[in-house]
Amino acid sequence: MLDDFMVRATLAGVGVAFAAAPLGCFVVWRRMAYFGDATAHAAMLGVALSLAMQMSIFLGTVAVALIMAVTVTLLSGRGYAMDTLLGVLAHSALAFGLVAVSFLSGIRIDLMAYLFGDILAVSRMDLLVIWGGAALVVGLIMWRWSALLAATLNEELAYASGLDPKREQLILTLSLAITVAVAIKVVGVLLIAALLIIPAAAARGLARTPEAMALIAAAIGAGSAVTGLRAAYVFDTPAGPSIVCVAAVLFAVFSTLGWRGQRQR
Repeated sequence: MLDDFMVRATLAGVGVAFAAAPLGCFVVWRRMAYFGDATAHAAMLGVALSLAMQMSIFLGTVAVALIMAVTVTLLSGRGYAMDTLLGVLAHSALAFGLVAVSFLSGIRIDLMAYLFGDILAVSRMDLLVIWGGAALVVGLIMWRWSALLAATLNEELAYASGLDPKREQLILTLSLAITVAVAIKVVGVLLIAALLIIPAAAARGLARTPEAMALIAAAIGAGSAVTGLRAAYVFDTPAGPSIVCVAAVLFAVFSTLGWRGQRQR
């Protein structure tokens, strides 16, 4: 069964959707969209370093994503607006990554596969990494769900409840790094943030509880992966961008339905 490349691609897309859904909700709630984009851009540098040191690309992208997050945390509040700081670091990391790749000798690398994903080339080992990473992310989010919600809604309330918002931020950052690492094979560096944000944003107008929003976002993400792959197969379009296009269409539809529902109430 898993010898069929379309089956492997579908399982990979659904696995990434399950990892990105709950995390994407927190990204939307905390207005961290640009932070997610910056972490994804930094993944390209992680790919280059991994290839240069002949180590796992998954470990390399996780490490660089975490370094990016720590750097942003250390430099924030030192005279630069957060969006400016993220813009500088995100595009600098992407540029350095692309330049570093050009210096690699004796290694054949398809840049388009890393920039826009190559989900149709997912192997059984890739599936193991994707679903293992997804399970780890979902486990982390479920374990700290109440604490993460409290820290997201009101940091002072979180402190009063004996929680450390900075620790919860670190858990989110670690989850984001893992998600970026497992998603790079599916949608690529440039589209990871879209898979994080669009399903969660689409689910926001349909859900009445945070838990429902995470579940609806997972369903939208998984549906986008399956439908996008089918569309790519029928119309001979790039698979990763096709998945994001389907998610964008669903966002437009569900946003319209949610807006009409609010007007009727």
